Amino acid sequence: MTGASPARRAAYAVVRRVFEQGAYADRALQGESRGLEPRDRALAKRLAFGTVQRQGTLAWIAARHVRRGLDPAVAAALWLGLYELLYLRTPGHAAIAEAVELAKPSPGHRLVNAVLRRVQREGAELPSDADPAGAAIRHSHPEWLVRLWWDQLGAEETRALLAADNEPAERALRVNALVDAEAAGVELPPGRREGEALVLDGPLDLVAAEAWRSGAVVAQSRASQRVARMVAPRPGDRVLDLCAAPGGKTTHLAALMGDRGEVVAVERHAGRARALRATCERLRATCVTVVEADARGFRAERPFDRVLLDPPCSGLGTLRSHPDLRWRMTPAAIEGLVLVQDALLATARAAVRPGGRLVYSTCTINAAEERLPGPEREQTLPHRDGTDGFYLAAEHAPAAAP
Repeated sequence: MTGASPARRAAYAVVRRVFEQGAYADRALQGESRGLEPRDRALAKRLAFGTVQRQGTLAWIAARHVRRGLDPAVAAALWLGLYELLYLRTPGHAAIAEAVELAKPSPGHRLVNAVLRRVQREGAELPSDADPAGAAIRHSHPEWLVRLWWDQLGAEETRALLAADNEPAERALRVNALVDAEAAGVELPPGRREGEALVLDGPLDLVAAEAWRSGAVVAQSRASQRVARMVAPRPGDRVLDLCAAPGGKTTHLAALMGDRGEVVAVERHAGRARALRATCERLRATCVTVVEADARGFRAERPFDRVLLDPPCSGLGTLRSHPDLRWRMTPAAIEGLVLVQDALLATARAAVRPGGRLVYSTCTINAAEERLPGPEREQTLPHRDGTDGFYLAAEHAPAAAP
C-alpha cells in the first residue's frame, strides 16, 4: 500500500483538527474534502463524523490496550481504525492497513497495527448502559450530559435518546411557498412530503441542486419548521425575529405571511447578516429587513404583532448533525447561555404589542434553558420524532387596559 485513500486522509485531518485545534467538524470537513469526488466526500464525512461522535467509546477501548499516553496523531489514526472495524464493518485487512498508513511515519504505527489486530480477533466488550457511567461509555456522550438527561427524562428514554444521537441526522428541506417550482420548471428532489417539509430519500448535493439555486427549497429540519408555525404570523403583520441568522425561520415567517407585511430580522454578526440578506433574496422574501445589531440592546420605535426569540443555546438537540458539540459543550457554558437567554427574553417581551404573541424556541433538550414556560409548549425528541430536539413555547402579552 502506498498511502491512505483520499477519503480517509480527509477524515483523519478533520478528526485531528476537531480534537487538537477545537475546530468545528462540519467546517473542517468543508475544507478538507474540497476537490474530492462525491463518493469520496461522502465517505470522508461518514468516517469523520462517526469517529468524532464515537470518540468517547473509541478512546475507552484504546485505553484498555495502551498503557501510556498516545501522540494525538497516532490516537486519531487508531480511533479511525477502530471506528471502521467496529461500526462500519470494513473488512479487517483494509481498515487496519489504512489506519496504519495514516499513523506513519510515526513509530506509533506499529502500535496501531497491534491494537487493531487484537480488536479484530477479540472484539470489544463495552460496559452495560444500566447506569449513567456505563451509558456514557457505551453511547459515547459526556457523563455529565447523560446524568442530566437521566434525571430529566428517566433511564429508558435517555438510553433511546443516546442511541438516536449516533444515527445519521434526517435530510429535510422546507419547500418555499414563495417560489412556484412547477411554474418555474424546477423539479424538487425525491422524498417524502409532510406539508411544507420534504424528507429526502438519500444524499443530495444541495447547493448544486437547481431547486436550491432557484429558492424553491431551503435546508431545515422538521422540528425547526414548527417554530414559525407556532408564531402563526398573518399577512400584513409586523413581526420581529431576534437572533435571526441563518434565516430558515425568518424566511418561513415571510412565506407564511405571503410576503405581505414586515419581518424585522436582527443579527449582530456582520458576516451572518450578509448571508441572511442573501438567503432572503434567494428565497424571495422581500418583506424582510435585516438589522445588524445586538439583540440584547435592540429597541424598536413601535411594537410588533409577533416576536420570535430563538436565542443562542446549548444545541443539545442537534448532536446528530453536529458531532463535535457533545464534546464542546459544558455545564459552565450553559450557565452563561442562560443569562444571555434571560436578557434576550426581556428584550423580546418589551417588543410585543399589547395582546401580541411571543414565541421562544431552542434547539436543545435541557430544562434549564426552557426560559419561557408558556401555556403553549412543545418538545421534540430525536428518538421519538425522528428530527432535532427542540423546545418551543408561546405566550400572549397582556391586553391593553380599556
